[in-house]
Amino acid sequence: MSTQVPETQETEESEAETETESVPVAQQRRQQRKADRRERVEERERERTEEEAASDENRYHLKVFRYDPEVEGKQEPRFDEFHVPYHKGMTVLDALMYARDHFDSSLTFRHSCRQAICGSDAMFVNGRQRLCCKTQLSDLEEPVRVEPLPHQEVVKDLVVDMEHFYDQMEAVEPFFQTNDLPDGELDEQRQTRENREKVKMSTRCIWCGACMSSCNIAAGDNEYLGPAAINKAYRFAMDEREGSDMKEHRLRILEQEHGVWRCQTQFSCTEVCPKDIPLTAHIQELKREAVKNNLKFW
Repeated sequence: MSTQVPETQETEESEAETETESVPVAQQRRQQRKADRRERVEERERERTEEEAASDENRYHLKVFRYDPEVEGKQEPRFDEFHVPYHKGMTVLDALMYARDHFDSSLTFRHSCRQAICGSDAMFVNGRQRLCCKTQLSDLEEPVRVEPLPHQEVVKDLVVDMEHFYDQMEAVEPFFQTNDLPDGELDEQRQTRENREKVKMSTRCIWCGACMSSCNIAAGDNEYLGPAAINKAYRFAMDEREGSDMKEHRLRILEQEHGVWRCQTQFSCTEVCPKDIPLTAHIQELKREAVKNNLKFW
């Protein structure tokens, strides 16, 4: 027994010494990790500073329309200027987002998918209706002048009221209608390849409103259906699955006083369409269909 007690004491003393020694080691490790983190942060700051210095040499000059009817001092329309650092592949929408996030958080505009599908960011850029997410800054001359779509009421900054545009689209009943359904509950209502090809381009419309904004007739005639709505009607009027009775119904909507006959074939809608839809050609074809529908041989 006398020999075991000292061994136990020596073991406890050695463990205590080890614990005592491990404390400063752990502290050193924590301090080293902090130093490493600090070094990484400083490195990122240096890289950011270098990038900003480089970008100062390559900034794009933007002139952006501003208007806010609810804020005193901003009720008079004006243009604000922003100098945005450019990177390869940068779009007008990217530049607007940078200006909003870094210079003026009150800058207001619509955007969503950023892939030229939603149609929400159509604006008037350098004198032409364009989708901002699709328009490369490198393709434009400076200063890049960004305005809301013409011929529409401005709500704030680059946002316009689209209510009238949507009303015109709804006026042509833009949904599939037919009385000729298949007999079987699970049978498909088939469409020929040729007919699908005929209406394919018209289905690309993303309701951006660029064509309506570019149309001089729509600017002077608030009741004119407009190229977007007529194109949507074309998509269904030319669909063979709806049947002749429904096609006649659609043509009666389109041949009204403010329908297809108001088009003066200026091609402005076709030129600005971001999806390359031959809008003017579709309108002219509907005119021919309306004439044929009204021909009487007795």
